Amino acid sequence: MGAAHTDTNIDHRRVRNLMALFSRKGVVLPISDSAEDYAPGDIVAWTLDSGLDHIGVVTYKKSPDGARLMVVHNIGAGPQLEDDLFSWKIIGHYRYFGALKFADEKKPR
Repeated sequence: MGAAHTDTNIDHRRVRNLMALFSRKGVVLPISDSAEDYAPGDIVAWTLDSGLDHIGVVTYKKSPDGARLMVVHNIGAGPQLEDDLFSWKIIGHYRYFGALKFADEKKPR
């Protein structure tokens, strides 16, 4: 039977599952306060001020002051490109190569 209403927290509950996937199938990178340690395509997980988990992707676009790369994330208003890399406590930093890596793992040797 379907839910009576939309669960607005569902995306936040998936963050820890995604972090586990990226830890197993990607590269875990150090959490840093230095913008230079983050590259386009990196995945960053945060704990929001509300205590909820959140996730986003680092882009190649620079912040207005040129000091940081901006991130794409969806915090309820659809995907947004914002200067939020250091807006919340970072709890995960990953590099993930996706299905191409999975395909290579399944090739016969």
